[in-house]
Amino acid sequence: MVASIEDVAKRAGVSIATVSRALRGLPDVAPATRDRVLAAATELDYVASPFAARLASGRTTTVGLVVPWVNRWFFAEVIDTVEQALRLAGFDLLLYNLGDKAGRTRFFEVMPMRKRVDGVLIVSLVLEDAEFSALTDLDLPVGLLGLERDGFLSVSIDDVGSARTAVDHLVELGHRRIALIGGDTDDPMAFTPPMHRRDGYRDALRAVGVESDPELEVLGYFTVDGGRAAMRHLLALPDRPSAVFAESDEMAYGALREIHRHGLRVPEDVAVVGFDDQPLSDLLGLTTVRQPVADEALDITNRLLALIADDAENIEHLPRDPAVVLPTELVVRGSTVAGGA
Repeated sequence: MVASIEDVAKRAGVSIATVSRALRGLPDVAPATRDRVLAAATELDYVASPFAARLASGRTTTVGLVVPWVNRWFFAEVIDTVEQALRLAGFDLLLYNLGDKAGRTRFFEVMPMRKRVDGVLIVSLVLEDAEFSALTDLDLPVGLLGLERDGFLSVSIDDVGSARTAVDHLVELGHRRIALIGGDTDDPMAFTPPMHRRDGYRDALRAVGVESDPELEVLGYFTVDGGRAAMRHLLALPDRPSAVFAESDEMAYGALREIHRHGLRVPEDVAVVGFDDQPLSDLLGLTTVRQPVADEALDITNRLLALIADDAENIEHLPRDPAVVLPTELVVRGSTVAGGA
């Protein structure tokens, strides 16, 4: 006779729900209990049927992940981490790439994930009240990565403070004419970092009595080519900057390439700080702000899975710390300090 989940629960001395959570690898099962369930399942040669589990529970064992773009390093890292965490928990990933303003509008009007997912993760989008209302109407657990909102799980970094740390570093080195290569704060996708990191840049300058100069704030659109074009513009100014803060490492890479193309030295002629600490940054000697992208994605995914595992009546009650802010770190290398690590 084929063993059932009820047989496993009886052998392990736990509820059927606990067996389901343990076998899916959800984080809200004590290690000793999980071991007991796994041992019972092994002894009974029990093999869970994902389709039966879905029918029995009324759940899809799928999480919807909503991103503004998929072709940028940050979002690729998030997608990879979330997918791995979900797979370990026995869940599938349903990815929604908004792509542009029209795609965003259509998504929140239609809500194509309705009845297809057990929870939703939103990544780095400044949402309007109507969009939050559309998410609330789904009556599902929702997690936010890169922004906060009362009533929702969230994880983020302090983009304002992190950008200020980067610019403070340049100020401490004696720089005052510091340029910003950033994203478009008027982008209809309302991507969060451009606004927050620009604020941190301006705060750091204001703290030492330097008013921000519009001609030193140039768009780089979070691409290498955009960083090159922005740096080319800055180097053509009658009074070029002595240092640059780029809101992403990609834009910093483009800036470095353009500086070298002009026969200038880094950091002696122009110092450069990036943001992210992508793998290539160490090779290029780029000083940058390291943000724990994988940790952010794993944190919000695990907490969302725990909320999904709760009984339906508990969905409205968030964990003690629904809003988590993870620390960043300034990594100093040769692009700001000659001979740096």
